[in-house]
Amino acid sequence: MAEEAIQDTVQWDLTSYFPEFDGPEYKAHVEKLEEDIDQMGKDAQALKEITTENTDQWAELICRDEEITCNFSHWASYIGCLNSADSRNEDYKREQARMSRIGAQYRKAGVPIMAALRDVTDDAFEKLVSHPSMETARFSMERGRIDAKRTMDPELEMLAADLSVDGMSAWGRLYNDLAGRLEFEMKKPDGSTEMVPMAQRRSLLEDPDPAVRKAAFVGSNKAWQDVEHVAAACLNGIGGWRLTLNEKRGIDHFLDVAMFQSATEQKTIDQMWDVISRNRDVAWEYLRTKAKLIGRDKLGFQDIGAPLPLKDARRFSWKEGTQMVFDAFNDFYPELAQFTKMMLDEKRVESEKRPGKRPGAFCTSSYKTKESRVFMTYGGSLGDIQTLAHELGHAFHNWVMRDIRPFARSYPMTLAETASTFAESVLCSGIIDSDSTTDMMKAQLLNTQLDHAAVFMCDIHMRYIFEKMFYEERQKGELSVSRIKELMLKAQRETFGDILNEDEMDPMFWASKLHFYITGVTFYNFPYTFGYFFSRGIFSRAKAEGASFLPKYEQLLRLTGSDVSEGVAKRSIDVDLTGPAFWEETIEGIRADLAKFQEVVPKVLGNS
Repeated sequence: MAEEAIQDTVQWDLTSYFPEFDGPEYKAHVEKLEEDIDQMGKDAQALKEITTENTDQWAELICRDEEITCNFSHWASYIGCLNSADSRNEDYKREQARMSRIGAQYRKAGVPIMAALRDVTDDAFEKLVSHPSMETARFSMERGRIDAKRTMDPELEMLAADLSVDGMSAWGRLYNDLAGRLEFEMKKPDGSTEMVPMAQRRSLLEDPDPAVRKAAFVGSNKAWQDVEHVAAACLNGIGGWRLTLNEKRGIDHFLDVAMFQSATEQKTIDQMWDVISRNRDVAWEYLRTKAKLIGRDKLGFQDIGAPLPLKDARRFSWKEGTQMVFDAFNDFYPELAQFTKMMLDEKRVESEKRPGKRPGAFCTSSYKTKESRVFMTYGGSLGDIQTLAHELGHAFHNWVMRDIRPFARSYPMTLAETASTFAESVLCSGIIDSDSTTDMMKAQLLNTQLDHAAVFMCDIHMRYIFEKMFYEERQKGELSVSRIKELMLKAQRETFGDILNEDEMDPMFWASKLHFYITGVTFYNFPYTFGYFFSRGIFSRAKAEGASFLPKYEQLLRLTGSDVSEGVAKRSIDVDLTGPAFWEETIEGIRADLAKFQEVVPKVLGNS
């Protein structure tokens, strides 16, 4: 299909956020937000401790904090949309910086609240959360109290917040600046060389030409080796900062923070990894099949994300792509289809291909207006259609929760991918199971799904194992570059087995993967495996039970901000995540995909 046929994409409409950027309504919103933050901080300091006599005042203050959260999310969502759609706009960039500054003020204003929650007695806390305005926020308040008990004295927490700007955050900024400026020399298959920005590394590693992939892999790793001492200093600095604060805050183990942030128990994550480790053969079998299909005995690390030789360059118009999503949703889940229609009709999706847009895709929401926006750049590929379904799933999650108070709408990363992966599964299953779908399209979709499974079972587990070993040793002192490389290779051998060519493993992955340098969240990676397997397991049950399952699914989504992961699963679909059964069910779904893939691929490659 010609490129012209996919130009009927759309721009989103943001006027329901504010009629215009920097207009009177916008200015009034931000000015009031700053005033409210300042006043909240002063009032929290004046109230001091929470007692059985002042719970009315504290309940009122906390409700004001919730309103500020609501208004801040509205502003942040809007500014995020503007910057993503026009990344060259200097006014938007300045406003993003202003938002970061006000966000820091907001965090500091909340320090007295955390201090009061840390020291509150059981009787006073129970009276507070039993207040009529607080009862539906009990889970959030209980989580806040647990978090508060892991804080230092208010003066020290404020000092830590100030020092972090030039401490842990500075290490993160240094890494981002380094990665953003880094270029590498790439020797092209024709013998010529070119300096390539590091930002292009990932797309080059997905090139169909093995020579291009190898050149990008070798060249980019050489560039990282030239600055490996800087990357190691950043990693050691971030790790050391976290461990020092953990000690001062009375946190026993570095994984306690990660489990709290993900609202999940350590035994659940251990169970998930145990099931994956015992069933890794399904991922390895797929990767061996992939190696054979691209003409290799064993994969190089640069081949993990390589496309298969499924030569179908068809492009779908925006109208065709949205219709495919709507039809798949409507056949399986009519409410999701109607929601999709509303999102498209009300121009809440940005899909136009044009200069100045940032790469990638996301969904963002406003607690204030209870609406979402989906951002992507639609190019007409089957992958773009999957991305659209994925992001609409995020938006649907927010829609289902729209009438829940903000304090009960904030869900952890472990549950954040539930609705998105579920929606993507609905789309892929609908297309694959359709008699009208070509074998080539089925092969492409199954290839994508199995690529995802291999990443979550091998690559993400590798990152978890590496980080765990790194932090265990970092407690005793800084790690040398050579030791960090040794740990990285050890983790790769454990999760990839004999799949990788020993001479083409990636000892520099710790430097090139920015997820290790994210300062706001520790152990950023494992929630993605949890979310993927959790959602796949939910979808398998939905297919088995049919329409009767969907109300339970929506109840699950509504609970994601009101309980830990284990409680959400138990209360909505009666699943015990601490045992192996649910995770093993999900593995069986992946095995079924592999069987379909091995059946259809020989047909499209002419080997049957």
